Amino acid sequence: MDATVIVAGGGLAGMVAALELVRGGADVLVIEKRGYPSYKVCGEYVSNEVRPYLESLGLDLEMLGAVNISTLSVTTPRGTELTQTLDSGGFGLSRFVLDHSLYQLCVAAGVRFLLHTSVAKTEEKAGWTEVYTNYGDCLKARLVIGAYGKRSVLDSRMGRDFATRPSSYMAVKYHVEFDQPDALIALHNFENGYCGISAVEDGKKCLCYLTHRSNLKKSGGSIPKMEKEILGVNPHLRRIFGTARFCYEKPLVINEISFAPKSSVENGLFMAGDAAGLITPLCGNGMAMAIHSAKILSGLVTRHLKEELTGSELAQLYRRRWQQVFGTRLRVGRMVQGAFGKSAVTEVVISLLRQFPSITGKIIALTHGEDIR
Repeated sequence: MDATVIVAGGGLAGMVAALELVRGGADVLVIEKRGYPSYKVCGEYVSNEVRPYLESLGLDLEMLGAVNISTLSVTTPRGTELTQTLDSGGFGLSRFVLDHSLYQLCVAAGVRFLLHTSVAKTEEKAGWTEVYTNYGDCLKARLVIGAYGKRSVLDSRMGRDFATRPSSYMAVKYHVEFDQPDALIALHNFENGYCGISAVEDGKKCLCYLTHRSNLKKSGGSIPKMEKEILGVNPHLRRIFGTARFCYEKPLVINEISFAPKSSVENGLFMAGDAAGLITPLCGNGMAMAIHSAKILSGLVTRHLKEELTGSELAQLYRRRWQQVFGTRLRVGRMVQGAFGKSAVTEVVISLLRQFPSITGKIIALTHGEDIR
């Protein structure tokens, strides 16, 4: 199962990079800990900046049921609302559908997959990298891409700075049926957290929230109690949790979410998507960033495989390009996150933005990019 390029992680970034590389003539193996299709904790709103590119890869988003989204609503824990038109807009599509469709494109193009398997560690050798799976197998690759998401055992074993510090954030996700307009994405704040709800295919809504673990502790470790007593202080969230029909009984939950800065190249691995940098959910652009980062990286890797770039030139160019495209978004995202999550502060911020809507538009623009094709 050796390959020219091994991709650790088969999410959006991993599959887009694999698809581009194999179409460029490379032998690519993706190692993915799940199978397809599967549900993932994700807001499932995608900025339109990557829509033309995804369609150029062969995805028929309209046929898949993608829902057009054009308006943003943000509320404070007390219920004060700010509404803003999204200039570029986006679409809603579940990861269950989007990932599976990308997987089918990858298989048809010749990408090989090793499913229900994860990468345990990597070791650089002269001219190649050894990749060890959780089953003890050793594979060899000329280059390894890390596209395994927000956090992995690899991060700790590589001693990545953010992985050495505990993170107090957790995320919870449901699919629900609720009477919110399809064209609207709503972000509802509550004490030490915020919840997004937006449409996906088949008349459903994705409901995903980020919360500090202290909220769960205050609720005795009970997610339903936390949703009632802490999220439910916001009247909009109280209405959602009181009237929506939940499509599955238990939510998907992930822990230890960190928004600290990361390096795009680490221990010889080229990181893409959340493994390279995670934008705060309030900015709603993580999926587009993952896709765009994979496009940038795969283009440079293809040049490297054609011996147009040395390994050091590849690393240097990718670091530089990553910062140029995503550095500002991530900094603004962290700034935006700092302005929310506390009731009094959130109330002041929303009140100011209601008076100066042009500022809201500028903040949104700073967390998004130009259309890519």
